[in-house]
Amino acid sequence: MDEAGSAAGSTPDSVTGSVTGSVADASHLPAPAASDACGEQASWRSPASWARLAGVFAGGIAVDLWSKYWAFGNVAGYPVELTREKVLEDPSFALPHHPRVEALPWDLLDFRLVLNYGAVFGIGQHRRELFIVFTALATTAAVLLFARGTRARMRSAHVAIGLILAGGLGNLYDRMVYGAVRDFLHMLPGWELPNGWMWPGNSTTDVFPWVFNVADVLLLAGMALFVITSFAEDRRARLLATAAAGRPTA
Repeated sequence: MDEAGSAAGSTPDSVTGSVTGSVADASHLPAPAASDACGEQASWRSPASWARLAGVFAGGIAVDLWSKYWAFGNVAGYPVELTREKVLEDPSFALPHHPRVEALPWDLLDFRLVLNYGAVFGIGQHRRELFIVFTALATTAAVLLFARGTRARMRSAHVAIGLILAGGLGNLYDRMVYGAVRDFLHMLPGWELPNGWMWPGNSTTDVFPWVFNVADVLLLAGMALFVITSFAEDRRARLLATAAAGRPTA
């Protein structure tokens, strides 16, 4: 994701909430079924969990890479050819100027080709090696979290981790192959902040001055889903602990 006005463009914490209702007696709970026991096994032991993770990841990264291929082949009116050597070694290299392409009416979304040499919101420009190392470490951590930190029944967590992996590796592919991330989605072009306000570190008054790609959407969607899953798992743990203690839920 990158700033619209330039050529260059989280593991959620578990948060507890109040839960209404009470569980008066743990003896009223049904005995665990065999399917429940299966659902509590570590995800790395579950073929269905691995299939779910792999399916979400494969679908997400395929859509991301195809959308970038399509955008850089069509948005400018002709194919924009990129090579790693050209992007990294030619200080005069710049994408061709092209008019904005309206993707949705009422200035909701435009297509615009941008190369992002940093991370989300243009952070850390020209720190390519750092982002490659960070993405590799984060990918390893995400796989370990799936394998050891989730259970077979936690389908939403598997989907969330699959989305995060697809987004992170989709942008890593760009950094490795092209030397920069290919962005092309610009939300709310022409919409401006009131009173001439600007976002910190930005030189425009656009409401949303960043250009992004499908991988960024996958990353943010995966993190949001993981936060929601964390809420649900925390609530479930509180209910089970209360039921086992045989006292009302606070």
